[in-house]
Amino acid sequence: MAVVACTDEEVRLLARLMRAEAEGDGKLGMLMVGNVGVNRCIADCLDFRGIRTIRQMVFQSPGGFEAVRKGYFYQRARDTDIQLARQVIRGWRYHPATNSLWFFKPAGECPPQWFNQWNAGRYKSHCFYAPSQSDCPRVY
Repeated sequence: MAVVACTDEEVRLLARLMRAEAEGDGKLGMLMVGNVGVNRCIADCLDFRGIRTIRQMVFQSPGGFEAVRKGYFYQRARDTDIQLARQVIRGWRYHPATNSLWFFKPAGECPPQWFNQWNAGRYKSHCFYAPSQSDCPRVY
């Protein structure tokens, strides 16, 4: 059962986002980006109040994803990407993105905090940041 209601078009949209943001980090890196996206849809806190759909999450502005401003994002989703997107939509979670709402790719080490949010961990090139449970209980 899906943790976020979505259409087939939104599954493909999430798949494209996951690929564009983290293809270089492999399937697990892409799954973690998907976790962040799904978390933003269910969070209803901080920067993500009122974000309820995958489409709203992907194209949120300001505060959205850099990849949507690049041509690579607009390529067709591959079957493998769609399968990965379906996993995170069904609620599969991967540490350190389990409760994360943000990630970024630093030039060096992950800072302990990023925009006042604590580092949850790193996977390959991306650092993940999670809110406190008291700030965003819905992602826990």
